[in-house]
Amino acid sequence: MFDYTLTTDKSIEEAVTSLESSLKEDQFGVLWTFDIKDKLNEKGLDFEKEFKVLEVCNPKEAQRVLNENVMAGYFLPCKMVVYQDEGQTKIGMPKPTSLISMLNDDKMKEFAQDIEDRLMACMKKSV
Repeated sequence: MFDYTLTTDKSIEEAVTSLESSLKEDQFGVLWTFDIKDKLNEKGLDFEKEFKVLEVCNPKEAQRVLNENVMAGYFLPCKMVVYQDEGQTKIGMPKPTSLISMLNDDKMKEFAQDIEDRLMACMKKSV
């Protein structure tokens, strides 16, 4: 599967706060949070679904992968999403292993697996 997605009983804001805290514990920072609903509404488009995109980065890991293969920069920073779907709050991400597989680089696949495992653990702590 391309993605990893969990469901939580938390509100969108609670889930974002919890996720940010879990990420920080594992030395990942949220570079910025993009609120798709607010942006679309600001542009005059009717969109009522809560949907937030978090750009997530661990600087040491970013340096490590970019030193190994500069093409990995196409996949950085990692994206995580928190959104409402059919009355449920979901936390998800595209799997780094799925994205990096396009590079056909075994060492990069190892790096991506490590990052993926750590991000998944952060998500699990957040629900």
